[in-house]
Amino acid sequence: MTLRQRILKTIYPVIMRLTGGVGKYKKVILAPGPVPPPQPFYQLGAVRSDGSVFSFETLRGKKVLIVNTASDCGFTAQYEALEALWQQYREELVVMAFPANDFKAQETGSDEAIAGFCSLNYGISFPLFRKTSVVGGVQQHPVYRWLSAVHANGWNTQVPEWNFCKYLIDEEGRLLGYFAPGVAPNDERIMQLLERKTV
Repeated sequence: MTLRQRILKTIYPVIMRLTGGVGKYKKVILAPGPVPPPQPFYQLGAVRSDGSVFSFETLRGKKVLIVNTASDCGFTAQYEALEALWQQYREELVVMAFPANDFKAQETGSDEAIAGFCSLNYGISFPLFRKTSVVGGVQQHPVYRWLSAVHANGWNTQVPEWNFCKYLIDEEGRLLGYFAPGVAPNDERIMQLLERKTV
């Protein structure tokens, strides 16, 4: 862990307090109801940081929390809460991290370096994918294209506005909501949705 990363981890609670209730960092957008996606979530896939292909077909029957991550961000300490969430709900939830360098060059390392950082400093055991782009445009990863296009997910257009934005999908492959970086992984609104059974 670099000096910058150690400082950011130390001041993370302050960052969360400072971003509390402020604009894009606390934004929550919830689905208007159980909206069936025009394009099935389970047709997606992604390449993990070790090069193996991960089929979303294996996610049927589980909730999924997708997060765009970065190693040098003020919100990087959320890795800790994401791992705790994964451990607590492992039978019902899959946490998926997509490292991205879309915001202020906060993820410049290789896939191997990112995986090493996550394992060594946060003990990450949930699926970690290859570094990609999560914002709009031709480089946008297909998973994030699905998450931010109405014609794909059925209702949402919100792309990540910073690192550690979270998208929650239910057991039927329906997008439930978008949660900005200032919303902690164990925020009560996320926890309520995790505890709620599919309707």
